[in-house]
Amino acid sequence: MKPSILAESLTFWRSWHFRDTTMYAVSADSKGLDTVVGLLADVVLHPRLTEEEIEMARMAVQFELEDLSMRPDPEPLLTEMIHEAAYRENTVGLHRFCPAENIAKIDRDVLHSYLRNYYTPDRMVLAGVGIEHDHLVECARKYLLGARPAWGSGAAVDVDRSVAQYTGGVVKLERDMSKVSLGPAPFPELTHIMIGLESCSFLEADFIPFAVLNMMMGGGGSFSAGGPGKGMFTRLYLNVLNRHHWMYNATAYHHSYEDTGLLCIHASADPRQVREMVEIITKEFILMGGTVDVVELERAKTQLMSMLMMNLEARPVIFEDVGRQVLATRSRKLPHELCALIRDVRPEDIRRVASKMLRGKPAVAALGDLSDLPSYEHIQAALSSRDGRLPRTYRLFR
Repeated sequence: MKPSILAESLTFWRSWHFRDTTMYAVSADSKGLDTVVGLLADVVLHPRLTEEEIEMARMAVQFELEDLSMRPDPEPLLTEMIHEAAYRENTVGLHRFCPAENIAKIDRDVLHSYLRNYYTPDRMVLAGVGIEHDHLVECARKYLLGARPAWGSGAAVDVDRSVAQYTGGVVKLERDMSKVSLGPAPFPELTHIMIGLESCSFLEADFIPFAVLNMMMGGGGSFSAGGPGKGMFTRLYLNVLNRHHWMYNATAYHHSYEDTGLLCIHASADPRQVREMVEIITKEFILMGGTVDVVELERAKTQLMSMLMMNLEARPVIFEDVGRQVLATRSRKLPHELCALIRDVRPEDIRRVASKMLRGKPAVAALGDLSDLPSYEHIQAALSSRDGRLPRTYRLFR
C-alpha cells in the first residue's frame, strides 16, 4: 500500500498504558492489514528512543504530574492513593505515575531493560476486529514470529512475578482545595474521601456478582442526580445524594485485576462535614450485606448488560476486550455468555460477596482539609459494626 493511501486509511494510531497493561491500537482500512501489522510490529519492537524523543517524553511526564496536582477533578489522584493504601508497597499499590525525582533517571538503557523483561512473546496478544483470522495469523508470522527486537534477544532476567498482597491502610494528603477553580467562578472547597475493601480478581466466579453490586451502588455528582440513564435509582443516589444535599459526590468504583480487586466509594463534601460523610459511606457498606430488593437487583443487572452491549458497539472497545481477555485467560467470553452470567446473579450472591468483603480491613484515601477526618481505627470499627456507625467521641474543648 502506498504511504498516501495508508495515511488516508488510518483512522487513529495511539497507545494506552493502564495499571496492568500497555496497549498499541490502530484503526485502518482492512485492505491495508499487512502494512499496518508491519508498522505496529516496528513501533513495538524497534522504537528509536532517541535522546530528543526521551527528553520530550520527560517534559510531557513532568507536565502531567503538575497537571495532576492542579486539576479540580481529584479522581485520578484518589485512585492512585487508594491503591497505595490497599496494597502497601507491592504490585498494584506501587506508583502508576512516575515520581518526579525519577524522571531524569530514565534513559535509553533503562527503557531497553524494561522492554527486554516485559515485551516478550508470552506476554503479548495481537488482536483484530473486522478482519479475517487467517490473514491476521499470516501477518503475525510475517512480522512478529522470530523478529529480533531493538534491545536484543537476551532472556528476561528481572521480571516481577509478585502476587498482589492486600494490606489495607490509610493514605492522607493535606491540601488546600479552596483555590482549585480554573475559571472566574469559585469552586467550593471540598474534602475528598475514598474508602475501599478487597473484592476479587476478574478470573474468579464472584467477579460478576461484584460487578452487579457496583452497578447497584452507582452514584455520581449531586449536580446530575436526575434524568434517564443517569442511575438515579442506584443506592448512592437514593440513600445519599437525594437525602444529604450537602454532599457533592458519592460514586462507587470497582477495580479488578488478575489476582485481586478493590470495591470503593468516593465521596466529597465541605470539610466541616467530613465525619458525617464518612459515617454515611460506612453505613452504605454495611447495607451491602443486608437485604437486596429484587427490583433494584434486576435494574442493576439490566443496566450492566445494557452498558456492556453499548460499549461493545465500538470496534476499538471490542479489540481492547478481545486483547485483555485473551491476555488474562487465553480465551474470550462472548457478550451473550457474559449476559447469561449476569442474569444468573441472585440476591444471596450479592449478600454473600458483600459479607465476605466486609470481613477484611478497609483501605482509606483522604485529600483536602482533614482536620475532622475520623481515625483509621474508628473507620475500621464502623465497618465491623452492625449499623456502620462511627464510635462516639467526646471533647472537652473545641
